[in-house]
Amino acid sequence: MRGAFTTLVFLLPVLVLFGVFRFVPMIGVLGLSLTDYRLGGDWRFTGTANYAELLRDEVFLDSLTTTLAYVALCVPLTVVVALGTALLLDAVRWGRGLFRTALLTPYVTSLVLAGVVWQWLFGPLLNSPAFVLPALAVVGVWKGFGYATVILLAGVRRVPAGCLDAARVDGASAWQRFRHVRLPLLRPVLLFVVVVETIGAFQVFDTIYVMTAGGPVRASYTLAYAIYDYGFKDLTFGRASAAGVVLWAVVLLVSLVQRRVLERKP
Repeated sequence: MRGAFTTLVFLLPVLVLFGVFRFVPMIGVLGLSLTDYRLGGDWRFTGTANYAELLRDEVFLDSLTTTLAYVALCVPLTVVVALGTALLLDAVRWGRGLFRTALLTPYVTSLVLAGVVWQWLFGPLLNSPAFVLPALAVVGVWKGFGYATVILLAGVRRVPAGCLDAARVDGASAWQRFRHVRLPLLRPVLLFVVVVETIGAFQVFDTIYVMTAGGPVRASYTLAYAIYDYGFKDLTFGRASAAGVVLWAVVLLVSLVQRRVLERKP
């Protein structure tokens, strides 16, 4: 009992900070989404009117489709590149720490600064509705694969060497050892990486703001950018809050589906 009380005392500051900066704002956004609040103006309770308007708004629905397309491009590429890099690093016998540091450099680089550089590199691709999302996905992969690689590398190194040796003695090829030994044991780590990368992909804003501003012809206009426009251009904070709640609900739903799929036994 005394140990539990001591643990609670140490956790209390974190719980308070979480409540003040996470839980309270979530409740506030949910409340605002049920009003027609505008900056500096009067407001009234409107119930689910904002959500009904969003469902009728073609721009919002297009932004949802664009966001899903971006996530479908960025997340699988990030995971595949990160997993391949983690397997390569596991085979490296020298300079592993140096490689890990180099891989994390894009992750800690300012997205605004990186966006300016990538905008110069891609040039005409960003003016093409067909290529702008793949180009932005490449930037997303460059930004996120280093962090994902470090997490996956930790998982790869925890795979018991005895299991791999036994499979090798039984005549399993490199692909068979990966498919039937490593991959099943990496499932919990893969779930974490996929969910984290998915959440980040759904919230993409900085690179789009710097590189395309949602263009061309709204081909890169995502949900996060729509929320920005509703709140800071149109000053319709009620609608912006409703769009934020929809984004949260979509991310939660996709994450639950991913968990169900990745935790399912083959």
